[in-house]
Amino acid sequence: MTTILITGASSGIGAALARHSAAPGTRLLLLARNAERLEAVAQACRTKGAEVESIQADTRDRAAIRALLHDADARAPLDLVVVNAAVNGGGREGRVETQETAFETADINYTGSLNVLLPVLDLMLARGRGQIALMSSLAAYAPLADAPAYSGAKAALVAHGLALRQKVHPLGVRISVVTPGYVRTPMGGELKGWRPLEMSADRAAAIIARGLARDRDVVAFPWALAALARGVLLLPEWVRRLSLSAFKFNQR
Repeated sequence: MTTILITGASSGIGAALARHSAAPGTRLLLLARNAERLEAVAQACRTKGAEVESIQADTRDRAAIRALLHDADARAPLDLVVVNAAVNGGGREGRVETQETAFETADINYTGSLNVLLPVLDLMLARGRGQIALMSSLAAYAPLADAPAYSGAKAALVAHGLALRQKVHPLGVRISVVTPGYVRTPMGGELKGWRPLEMSADRAAAIIARGLARDRDVVAFPWALAALARGVLLLPEWVRRLSLSAFKFNQR
């Protein structure tokens, strides 16, 4: 039995990954804040033959999340953990995002991710095996002016994940960072303007699963947009500003 835990599993990429992974012989632990949406995803996974447990929780609650992870791992060692829970943040109608929004975004997207990553990493290191996927974004390489806290948190996950990978890969624990481009999700729909090479969440989930199976350090897609995004930081500031001006991010 393969045991997979996915945070932020009630919608978007998290839900698509849950559905993609669901099969007989797979045990899914699906975690999110919205219990109703989460249970709908869990039921869809059960119909595909997976054993599913839905868990309503907030990844910002460090003590509760740590206890939950230790309990789950004690019952069945976690083989793969997808650290996916996130929010967009950003400003309304082009305004600079508020302090409240910025701190909430950082707390969920980065600190909340560490609240899952670090306890799981200790558990996996203790037994010398396991895999962790950190969900970042191409915004880590091409920061969005309308969503600075989101972009900053996603960049931090890239740096943190790749640094840890170097240390723990020889010890049997695999860490990958996932940097998607534009994906059709409820959260992604808040990004207004040009959305080049946008894909469905189901297609994104298939690409992510393939990259994790191959133990890629970074699962970046679509490749053309990923190559452009990773080159943006090498450009002069005025060129970077001009090239990103088409991407407008506003909360509804």
